[in-house]
Amino acid sequence: MVDLSAHHRPFCCQLLILFCLLHPAASDQPHSISNTPGEEALSIQGVRGSSVELDCQPGPTPVAVLWSFTPLGSLVLQPVAVANGASSRVESGASTLGIVSLRNSSLVIEELREGARGHFLCQTLLVSSGQVHAIYLYLTLSVLVPVSKPRVHLSDPSPTEGVSVLATCAVREGTGPLTFSWHHHTPQGPEEVLVGLSGPRLQLDPVNRTHLGWYKCRASNAVNQLSSDGVFLDVIYGPDKPVITVEPLGFTEDGFWASEREEVTLSCLAASNPPSHYVWFHDDSQIHLGPTYIIASASRAHTGPYTCLAHNSHLDTRTQTTVQLIVYYPPKGQPSCVMLPTFGVVTLLCTWPGGFPNAQLHWEGPQGIGPTAPSNVTWSYTATGLPNGSIFTCMGQHPTLVVPTLCRLTLWEPPRSPTCGTTATVGDQFIMLSCEWPGGEPPAMLNWLDQHQQSLGDPSSSPAVSLLQAQSDLAGREFTCQGSHPLKAPGSHCRLRLEAPHLTVAEPRVSVLEGEEAWLGCALQQGTPPAQLLWLGPQQQRLEQSTYGFTLHPEGAQLRLQVRDADPAHHRGTYQCVARNALGNSSQSVMLEVLSEWEGWYPAPPNVTISRLTYRRQRREVQLQWAIYGPGNLTGFLVQQRASVPSSEAGAWEVAASNIEPESRDWRLGGLDPGVLYAFRILAMNHHTAGHPSEVKTPVDPAFSAYPAVLGATSTGMVVALVASLLVFQYAARHPHTFPCTETAITTSSSDPVQEFPDAPVNVTITVTATPEVQ
Repeated sequence: MVDLSAHHRPFCCQLLILFCLLHPAASDQPHSISNTPGEEALSIQGVRGSSVELDCQPGPTPVAVLWSFTPLGSLVLQPVAVANGASSRVESGASTLGIVSLRNSSLVIEELREGARGHFLCQTLLVSSGQVHAIYLYLTLSVLVPVSKPRVHLSDPSPTEGVSVLATCAVREGTGPLTFSWHHHTPQGPEEVLVGLSGPRLQLDPVNRTHLGWYKCRASNAVNQLSSDGVFLDVIYGPDKPVITVEPLGFTEDGFWASEREEVTLSCLAASNPPSHYVWFHDDSQIHLGPTYIIASASRAHTGPYTCLAHNSHLDTRTQTTVQLIVYYPPKGQPSCVMLPTFGVVTLLCTWPGGFPNAQLHWEGPQGIGPTAPSNVTWSYTATGLPNGSIFTCMGQHPTLVVPTLCRLTLWEPPRSPTCGTTATVGDQFIMLSCEWPGGEPPAMLNWLDQHQQSLGDPSSSPAVSLLQAQSDLAGREFTCQGSHPLKAPGSHCRLRLEAPHLTVAEPRVSVLEGEEAWLGCALQQGTPPAQLLWLGPQQQRLEQSTYGFTLHPEGAQLRLQVRDADPAHHRGTYQCVARNALGNSSQSVMLEVLSEWEGWYPAPPNVTISRLTYRRQRREVQLQWAIYGPGNLTGFLVQQRASVPSSEAGAWEVAASNIEPESRDWRLGGLDPGVLYAFRILAMNHHTAGHPSEVKTPVDPAFSAYPAVLGATSTGMVVALVASLLVFQYAARHPHTFPCTETAITTSSSDPVQEFPDAPVNVTITVTATPEVQ
């Protein structure tokens, strides 16, 4: 039964009045009741701060709904909300539950509060088949509180290794039961879960350096789980005994080694918290502060003991370690290999002295590995049956070298055969026989034999030299150079015969024109070298490179003489080419004829006529064109000019252009004065012979051109007027019978013949005053 006390009467009255108004015929009908207060109520869980919906169970739409609430530990039924289908009302006291609203017949509580824990009663009135039914539904609501963020507390945040440390995880609120887990995160490693620890307390007894790091506690309940912030446990320890490493790494029986001139890094590490302070000592002398000592370029003076001292300033503890460093250095250069020739046996010698420690040397050949020894090693190898090109390698190994250093010798016979040659000493007192047979390993042995096959000295390697006293009776004698090599049987040889020089000339008689150059040539045909070639002039004087007018051109066994600007008075005559060697000399004569111009040479060149002579560039340049006629050779052209107008007398002829190519028929002359009227003529040249001068002509303006002064006028009308006046004057000059009052002045050269053409231009002087334009 429901207790309808005075506090609840307003709700009940509202429900009954509402029921009677809606269904007057059913006021006497019985009603039914759902579960009673004695029956087990429905249990619902909600989370504080979230929302929960209490449902009166689905069914027909009720006429009225009444929700009431009884807190835990209380028997007072408190109204919460009522609805009659058309309107609803929430009691103001329901705010202790949260934000309450009705959705149909369901009670919705948002932002659920802990005060909502208790029993809820849902009363509904239903009309079914003309009868009124009252349904009661009891609900029990449990409000769960999320767990709050845990907080970790350490009994000693900086303990010394070996003591006990307690870590506690505290949670301010949260609906139980609560579970805990512990997490450890080292500075260098990932986070790990401490398995088996599920309580709020973590005991580290004894604590050690592996416990150093951040600790987190994670608390959870049925609603949520949260982790605490990390708390750092700083375990104080050390320093341990330092460990010294050397880079680059090289071990010896006594310690470490390094190569000379390379960078060496000595690193010291002693486990310690706080980190250790390091001091380096070398031969009991302090050399560095810090964990790393760098030797930029190792030398032999850096050899010795190195001590690293580690100090923990917090605990005031010290440890140290000493290592030995030895600086190695290789021998200078690289191994030296020599192959010595002996009878049937090849002796291989490899040396590489110096260095520390000594380099190890060993030979490798085509049939296996030879002996090994420090610094130098010798290997005698039988050459019989060895193929040409057999390779022997001496390998030099040293700890400071990444790869072995080696030298190689190839056993091979010298190519081709010996070559013989001769030369003479200063003053031709001795003749030196030279024999060369280059190549081959070992070098071939050479021996000089005379014409009776008698040795001229001891055998030697290439080159082999034998000296003979120069005398004429050596001419015609034959000498042999005999060569031998372990891989070549039988040996090879070369022969030479001593001969006096013999030469020939290119032409016994040479003729040139005066002023040209002459070439005299001679060549050594045979003779024991070295042979000296020289030229003697017509007065038997020796011609040198410094002799004026002469140039010597040595070309192998030839000596050519160049005579420049041949002059009959100085260069005509007989020249001698002389060849000399230690066994004698010989000579040949050459006659040089120099033909002069006065002897009928250099005939006159052809005649020249000027075909066109026009002004350019405001009368500062002229363009000259010409043609030649008549027989004769030519080597160029010469242009002459002189001023003829307005000066009263014609000036002297001056050279305006010379050295014009004989193929040219056109030339441009510049640098003229526009106020001067020039006359020009041209001559053809055949070397020093000049032809007849051409006719004398003065330049004319090109067709349809105006004088520069006229072109500079500022008025177009003035220009037109001046051009018209000019045309009139020109016409009057050419037709005096039409304009008898017009005078013309035609100036020609009186000193040279001039050939005038019918259409020769008329020179007209016009004085024009014009104001130039301002640019």
